[in-house]
Amino acid sequence: MILTKDVILQEIEQGNIKITNFDEAYLGAASYDLSLDTSLRVFRHQESAYPVNDSSNFEDVTDLIQIDDSGYEVKPGELVLGITKEKVTLAPNISGWLEGRSRFARLGLLVHISAPFMNPGIDSKQVLEIVNLGHAPLIIFPNTRICQFIFSYCKGEATYEGRFKEQKTA
Repeated sequence: MILTKDVILQEIEQGNIKITNFDEAYLGAASYDLSLDTSLRVFRHQESAYPVNDSSNFEDVTDLIQIDDSGYEVKPGELVLGITKEKVTLAPNISGWLEGRSRFARLGLLVHISAPFMNPGIDSKQVLEIVNLGHAPLIIFPNTRICQFIFSYCKGEATYEGRFKEQKTA
């Protein structure tokens, strides 16, 4: 069951949803916009293939950089990892999905290409898999409302205890 604006506000008031730097202007009919923070992970150019298995680590093939108000140019076909400025904390009976925004998708910018499900009980910033599928370079800027979080009730309760439980940087 997707939560609408009025229910999201009720859950925030009850402490079941927490969003750092909450701004009611970011709240839509049934989602909350999250903005891009200042850190990105950019992929290093490498000649040899990187093994994809259970011990793979994205940090092995990326560099952490900081962007300022001049932004970062994402070239056609380029993938970068961003992170939301806001931290989202959910009760054990609330989960959600991260989705892009259509205004950016229409430019060829996908802001969350895989793994959109957010487990109940998370307490973290959200990493974004940003890719430019368009034909022109695009510049992304910190503080841009780049994606949306859609909240849903769970049948039962659970708490995410995985590898990225408390992520704070891209």
